Amino acid sequence: MKDHNHYPTYDVMEESNKWDIHTRSIVKARLIREHSYGYLTIVEAETLRAWCSLLMDDHRGEIIQYIINHMDHVLSENKGESHRKAGTPPLRMLIRQGLKAIDETGWFVNSQPFFQLDEMDQRSIMLHISNESYPPTKNWEGIPQKVLFHKLHQLSTEAYYAHPLIWSEIGFGGPAYPHGYSLHRPDQLESWEAAKRT
Repeated sequence: MKDHNHYPTYDVMEESNKWDIHTRSIVKARLIREHSYGYLTIVEAETLRAWCSLLMDDHRGEIIQYIINHMDHVLSENKGESHRKAGTPPLRMLIRQGLKAIDETGWFVNSQPFFQLDEMDQRSIMLHISNESYPPTKNWEGIPQKVLFHKLHQLSTEAYYAHPLIWSEIGFGGPAYPHGYSLHRPDQLESWEAAKRT
């Protein structure tokens, strides 16, 4: 992973005492790594760990674990979807069967589950799936590869950029409540915002 941190001395959590109690508890919970899974199996979680690490180009355990926890929470809640393309199975089925198919690809490529393959093989599989060009097998029946790839990308990205460590690295000041924004020009910074290194 390349170092994209333009704010090496900034820690958004130093502002957490200024947030309301509810907001503070939500954000701090994102820093807790240990969680049991409500929907995912251990193998599914390990497949996601390998997949998301490569997808986000970030192998830090605490961040990838939060992404997995986020996906597990979404799948456990099973609230439904606002819309779904015709021919796409419900989210839980898409992810569960999709992860099974991804894991199966590892066994075809090198007699190992996907998460135990080397990065070159993993990237090759991911590229084929993103282009919907991986050879169809029984486990891929009814699972549109490109849709699966985009759904995993969407869920990974929304969790990645919700993690406080990433907030600090991109200079995001976290929740503005209750102090709010008072400056109006793009070149102005609030007292609680990160100053970019030069």
